[in-house]
Parts: sequence; structure tokens; C-alpha cells
Amino acid sequence: MGGSPLDGLPPDTPVGQLSPQDWMEAPATRAVIAALTADGSEARFVGGCVRDAILGRPIRDIDIATHSPPDRVMELLAAAGIRAIPTGIAHGTVTAVIGRAHFEITTLRCDVETFGRHARVEFTDDWTADAARRDFTINAMFCRPDRMIYDPFGGLADLGAGRIRFVGNALQRIEEDVLRLLRYFRFYAHYGHPPADIDALAACRAQAPKLAGLSGERCCGEVMKLLQAPDPAGVLVLMRGERVLPHLLPEAGDFGRLRVLVFLETRGLVRPGIAVDPLRHLAAILGPDADGAHRVADRLKLSNRDAARLVAMAAPKIAPTLDMDDKAARRLLHRTGVPLFRDLVLLAWAANRASGAAVQSRETRHWTGLLDLADTWQPVDLPVHGQDLLDLGVPHGPAIGALLDRLERWWEEGDYRAGREETLARLRDMLADPSAA
Repeated sequence: MGGSPLDGLPPDTPVGQLSPQDWMEAPATRAVIAALTADGSEARFVGGCVRDAILGRPIRDIDIATHSPPDRVMELLAAAGIRAIPTGIAHGTVTAVIGRAHFEITTLRCDVETFGRHARVEFTDDWTADAARRDFTINAMFCRPDRMIYDPFGGLADLGAGRIRFVGNALQRIEEDVLRLLRYFRFYAHYGHPPADIDALAACRAQAPKLAGLSGERCCGEVMKLLQAPDPAGVLVLMRGERVLPHLLPEAGDFGRLRVLVFLETRGLVRPGIAVDPLRHLAAILGPDADGAHRVADRLKLSNRDAARLVAMAAPKIAPTLDMDDKAARRLLHRTGVPLFRDLVLLAWAANRASGAAVQSRETRHWTGLLDLADTWQPVDLPVHGQDLLDLGVPHGPAIGALLDRLERWWEEGDYRAGREETLARLRDMLADPSAA
């Protein structure tokens, strides 16, 4: 059974106090709280900032709940000289902006009717009723500006135990918005510990076919956040075992390469340019199938840039290998650029390690040597351009591109050493003798 109001405590009773928090004492935060409480109304921090503060994790977003209706919130902020944006005023949400700091302020509310992403809400002054509409117990905690914590559904104990539980009935909460199914696994990846909640898993299994009805953009946001977790492979294994993953990423293959890749990014390597990358993680679980990568990119509505990168990583035309020499590596670097080359080296290295091959110092030196090459690479351009061909009498059209491709292959074979005059001489030879390589 999901989280329900705590027994033995009067409603809206504090259960503890946070340690002092720099983000709470920041001038911008204090100014917003002062504005919201200037007329005697109450304001509390809610959701992720409370959860992460309890764990001692960095605070990214500051959400605030208040009794005041949204129109009054706008008035209070304006009276304090704080910029207010009616980002979702129909649903009770206003954003306060001070410098680069943003605060999402939402009026206490309860759902009257739910339909997917949105709901018809009524504003309320009941903190527990507001908490009851939230997804997970660990996200349903409030904290007053004096750091007193309110925990109506047992989120504090769940957070300490690594339990991710829905508030109320898990199946009902997912039926209200199927995205909560993906959010469950995302939060489990970042905050959970085995075993996963039985009721939550059963609800996720039952609702998994409905993932097909979610927009690609919403799915993508959750997938990318999940793939940034410390052990995304473990959660993907759980999703596959619960028959959820085939409804989301049927193209996903083995997760061994992903496990090694995460190790390399987070512990195996400490060097500039190497960091956790969710799109690279996605490529790691796809087979060398360009069509499959295209399908995933289309389904998740990736940008053109991210889609091209995903395909290039998942199904590269040329991949780094253990027997790749420096000349071949420089050729690949020239064609891909440094960022994609790094991606391909990391993916190839992870695949080699995941295959079960014994770790040898020679192989480690080879892969790190390729990364060293990328670190020192200076991009070079073919010293001859299309205008040079036009000046030599080549007419506009596809012949120019074909000639430049042939010329660049020759230039690559010479390890990019030929300068402009030598390259122009080679071009003239090619024009005089079209059979020249």
C-alpha cells in the first residue's frame, strides 16, 4: 500500500528540523519568503528542495507552497519589487525571479478531476490535502522557513530507507498521469534501494502499455534523467524484468557496456572532457543498428543535433579498435571532431571491457592514448576549396564535391602534411588524369 497519513500525529505536525541551510538564508530566498508572508500568510518549501536538503545533496530548484491564491501571490511579489511571472496561474503557479534565482510558488490545491498531465484543481488551505496530490512520499514533505519539517505521508522514513512509494494508491496515481510510471523508475534510480516497492511495481506493470500514449518529449525528459543516475543499468534491468522497458525502448540490448561506461565516466577516468552523458548512455544500450537508433530518436523527439549524434555513436561508420594506429586515429578524429571521437573511444573501450576480456595494461594504455590524442588534436582543414576548382575550370555541380572528396582522401593518406601548393598540384594532376587516385 502506498503512503497514507501518519498514524498517531495530529494533522500538520512537524516531525523534525533541518540543519541550517545556505540556500534558505540566501538573500533572494529570504526576500521571496518575506514578500509571501508580509500579509500574515504562510509559505513553506516543498518537494525536491526539502528532499535533497535532508540528504545533503545540492539544491537545484526551490519550490514554495502557500495559502495565498495566485493573484494575491502576484500582488505580494509586486509590492516587494520582485518580478513575478504567471507561468501556470490557472493551476496556481507563479514564478518569482530575483537576478538569476527562480522560485516556483504554488498555491495549496487539491485535484477535483485528473486527465493526464493536467488536472482541474481547487485551491485550499489544507497542507495535507496538497501533499496528498503529490506523486511520491519523498516529494510530499514541507519545510517552514524556520526549518521545521512536515511529513504527512512518511516520506522521511522512506527517504532514509531508500523506499520510493506513491502517495496513496499506486495504480490510481499512475492512471491520473502515466508519466508517473517513468518518474517512479527515475526516482528509484536516484534515491531508491532494493527491494523496490511491490505495489508500485505491480502498478507499473499494469500501466506499461499506456506509455505509447505519452508524448515523446515527456518520455525523453524522464529517460535522460534516469540515464544520469549512478547505476542506470540496474534500473533498466528492473524495468525489463517488470515488462516495462519493451514499451519504452524495445531496441535496448545488453546493459554490460553501459555499466562499464558509467564506471569509466565516474571512477575509472579523471580527465577533462569526460563526464556523465545521458545521450552517450542511451547509445551504449543500443545495438549497432542505425535504423533502430533513428527509431529511438524519432520516438523520443530528439533534436536534429541529438538524433544525429545518437546515430553516430550507436552505429558509427568507423569505430576505434584495439589495433587502430595513430594515423588511422587521426583520420577518424579529422572526420568526426573531438567530441564524437571521445564518445566513440569510450563506447568502444566499454564494449571491449564488457565482453569479458581480461583487463591488460597494454589495452588500457591504448584507449587512454586515443583520448590523449583527442586532447591535443588541432583541427586541420583541406587547404583547397571549391572556389579553387571553379578557378581551374570545373563547372558548378556534383563534380566539385566528388573531386574534393578524392582530394581529401589523398591528403589524409599523407597524414595532412601537404600544404596548399602541393595540394593544388595534386588537384591539377587529378584534372589532367581523371583516373588518378
